[in-house]
Amino acid sequence: METRPYVRWELMNSFLIDAFKGYGVPEDDAKICADVLLESDRRGIESHGCNRFKPIYIDRIVNGTLLPETKMDIVKDTPTTVVMDANNGMGMVASYHMMEMLIEKAAKYGMAGGAVYNSTHYGIAGYWTTMAEKAGMIGITGTNARPSVAPTWGVEPMMGTNPLTFTMPTDEEFPFNFDCATSTIQNGKIEFYARSGKPTPEGLVVTRDGGTMSDSAKILTEMRAGNCALLSVGGLGEATGGYKGYGFTTIVEILSAALAGGPYLKDLSGKAPDGSSQMYRLGHFFFVINPEFFMGLDTFKKTAGGICRGLRNSQKAPGAERIYTAGEKEWLAWQERKDKGVPVGETIQKEIIEVRDKLGLPYHFDFEDQK
Repeated sequence: METRPYVRWELMNSFLIDAFKGYGVPEDDAKICADVLLESDRRGIESHGCNRFKPIYIDRIVNGTLLPETKMDIVKDTPTTVVMDANNGMGMVASYHMMEMLIEKAAKYGMAGGAVYNSTHYGIAGYWTTMAEKAGMIGITGTNARPSVAPTWGVEPMMGTNPLTFTMPTDEEFPFNFDCATSTIQNGKIEFYARSGKPTPEGLVVTRDGGTMSDSAKILTEMRAGNCALLSVGGLGEATGGYKGYGFTTIVEILSAALAGGPYLKDLSGKAPDGSSQMYRLGHFFFVINPEFFMGLDTFKKTAGGICRGLRNSQKAPGAERIYTAGEKEWLAWQERKDKGVPVGETIQKEIIEVRDKLGLPYHFDFEDQK
């Protein structure tokens, strides 16, 4: 049985910063990247936390499909909009600076929107919308990704898992934070299952012959070969609303590419026609809304909180223990983990040691004494 010991937050943060620096990421940028990854783990969303540190960031820096130095060019800047070229640098760094600009604009003009192109994986989408929420505003974001989702009635991976994320302030201890893919499952979750030796639940993947697949490691391999695909929210066909999820996935694909005139669909595969690796060139969009330009922040927070409380206090289904609202489980995960640290599975332990030893970093982890 896999062990998942905890690593202290401070220790993991320091290690991640030094590891990113060791691979050429400037210190200030490394701090941003480390915090984005750890925020995912704080919220219990391990599919996008330290689980992805090496395969999605370090390995891509090494193979040349992610540049450690993020040279951002502002292509267009108006009082309420920004278009940024991330030049294939760290998507997390480009997104951080984009949100800083948009929050400043929304504070002055009430609303702001931005688009980033030629970017890379930007981490947990809810990090960016939470930046707006912490400033007393509403945050909205989405991003395209490697093709892995088939259109309704299709079997070919065409779009990414394309999250559509909203965070809104409330008068409660936690915001309303809806952060999820528009597919039935995201790549990161399947990667997490594969690394944990667990199968993917049935019915989330469609194969070329219209069947399904549950072997997590095989799904990842076959999807990259175009032999299977994930499904949009609602699942296969139209009977259970698959066309609705397909529509949302497409909306994110369009906004992520069209606002900045960036690439889309199969052009985001990270593979050149000859099969060699190339830049991913992802696109992201961001919107910030300032409630003070409507009926005020206090009114918004009170109303949003009242809606959430009303939903949680409604009649539960037989056998159900409680009703949750978006963001509540993530807040509860932080309450449970804040004094414990980051849980790290055996695969992540090995990756941490591998990176540490390769860079010669002076770190020792308690899990090494438990072998």
